[in-house]
Amino acid sequence: MHAVKLKEAKVRLAELIDEAAYGEEVLITRGDGITFKIIPISQTKPSPKFGSAKGLVEISDDFDEPLEDFKDYMP
Repeated sequence: MHAVKLKEAKVRLAELIDEAAYGEEVLITRGDGITFKIIPISQTKPSPKFGSAKGLVEISDDFDEPLEDFKDYMP
């Protein structure tokens, strides 16, 4: 955790943002005692990779066969 006063944060804002981006908790304290935390809000969302589930899904040989429950509705 890294705590700084507002006057120091004004001078070092870019550095403090970089620290927060790399996971460091950054707190800024205003003159009246109220404290604020800098946190990153826009992170890249992981996207699925093609083929990442290969070998995890199996389809049975009778997948395309009609279901027993629907025999009454078939011609």
